[in-house]
Amino acid sequence: MINSLDLSHSPYSAARYVMMGKRGAVATSQHLASLAGVEMLLAGGNAVDAALAMAIALTVVEPTSNGIGSDAFALVWDGQLHGINGSGKSPKALDLNHFDPLGKIPELGWLSVTVPGAVAAWYDIWHRWGTLAFAHLFEPAIRYAEEGFPVSPITAQAWQRAEKQYLPLQGREFQPFKQIFFPQNRAPKAGEIWGSEAHAYSLKGIAKHGGENFYRGETGEQIAHYANDTGGLLSFDDLAEHHSEWVNPIHSDYHGLSVWELPPNTQGIAALLALNILEGFDLAQYPRESVESYHLQIEAMKLAFADVYRHVGDPRYMSVTVGELLSKSYAESRRQLIQDHAIPLANPGLPKGGTVYLCAADGELMISMIQSNFNGFGSGILIPDTGIALHNRGSAFTLTSGHPNQVAPQKRPFHTIIPGFLTEGGQALGPFGVMGAQMQPQGHVQLVVNLRDYGMNPQTALNAPRWRFLRDNHIVIESGVSGEIASGLQKRGHQVAVTGFDHFGKGQMILRHNDALIAGSEPRADGCAIAY
Repeated sequence: MINSLDLSHSPYSAARYVMMGKRGAVATSQHLASLAGVEMLLAGGNAVDAALAMAIALTVVEPTSNGIGSDAFALVWDGQLHGINGSGKSPKALDLNHFDPLGKIPELGWLSVTVPGAVAAWYDIWHRWGTLAFAHLFEPAIRYAEEGFPVSPITAQAWQRAEKQYLPLQGREFQPFKQIFFPQNRAPKAGEIWGSEAHAYSLKGIAKHGGENFYRGETGEQIAHYANDTGGLLSFDDLAEHHSEWVNPIHSDYHGLSVWELPPNTQGIAALLALNILEGFDLAQYPRESVESYHLQIEAMKLAFADVYRHVGDPRYMSVTVGELLSKSYAESRRQLIQDHAIPLANPGLPKGGTVYLCAADGELMISMIQSNFNGFGSGILIPDTGIALHNRGSAFTLTSGHPNQVAPQKRPFHTIIPGFLTEGGQALGPFGVMGAQMQPQGHVQLVVNLRDYGMNPQTALNAPRWRFLRDNHIVIESGVSGEIASGLQKRGHQVAVTGFDHFGKGQMILRHNDALIAGSEPRADGCAIAY
């Protein structure tokens, strides 16, 4: 009987409650990664040490969403807020002619690969704030990779869905990837033990050399050689010239709550645009579970995305400034477009004419961090004899002529992954985030509205049912939303589909409340929050 247990089946809703502590708190989408963070805190490390250990562990225990070859971004509070952009640029040798035979940017393969920035971001963040030895942060991840671990239920489901995309790949460049992640020509099931000596080997090298070897040493040469040998454009010079970029976070105030995001090339500004529009409405006068509240939020998000998809990319190529987009007067003009009926197709205004999110906090530091392969496992390319699976972030470029995100050499693509942070009265409240491609800024908006307008605590804000705007007037709502709301939205012109939890992202949050740290973790994922 015990052998027939279905480890992925969970038909009953289970309430989660906030975790509370005074000394420290961590939250991730995979419980073994959360434990890695606790290990660092109990070893005398700080929140940054904990967050980095979790980020590194997640490359092993949740490879369906991120890896050693990911990009990463973070916001760190140490009395003020600092931002780091750990995304890489496209290869020097890339040009539009490479896409002529295809007519589009592929989601898989070498043309979807830009320089992976996570490893450099890990080291740069540690160098500024870390207290434990850099190599210490890798110990849990290396242990999980060497000894193996039971694959958790949600990760197993994502792994199994990936079979259709990756197993049919026949090119020589894809074979090492399939050997590592589908060793029996299938995905592991929930509860099966999976490990990777190749991941452990790669992580040991990064731990020893601090990432230098990854970009300017033997590992960088391995990556460049494999690209050259299998039709890729990524060169050793592309890797050697990579560096993280320290950036000034951007913010907007929503009813006295300051919401912080990273600037373009990320889509974080979409959340701020939507909140600026919503600030002119009194959402709190409507019940949280009401047609009015859902409709206003969806319409604001729709208008925000119209601007982001037209104007945002690598900031060196943008013709509209962040200040122009976040102007309150501009928000007022956009707000006037929202009526009782859904906008069938939102147009931009100005100018006229697979991801993991984690957070950690202690008495002094707070960090909001996110890293991603982009779509699932990424490009399908893994460097032989390593655990380095490369992301496919380059597939987020566009071929549209004159667009700020048009594909070009040595350019950072539009990025979906966005860490968030909240302050009030100049004081830190804490980190938050929601992963899941286009869902991310929509999740940020819903969490902020849940907190500010509806007085929810972090865990309740994460538990609450969600909506997701897709395109035009098409939306999906979570199966926990009442049928009355679904029918009411349809009457207002929304094209509504009701679906399960896997379309609505996975989030974490830690907030400071008086002398306590209040932590919540996404019920739609395998992870947990831990506070002590």
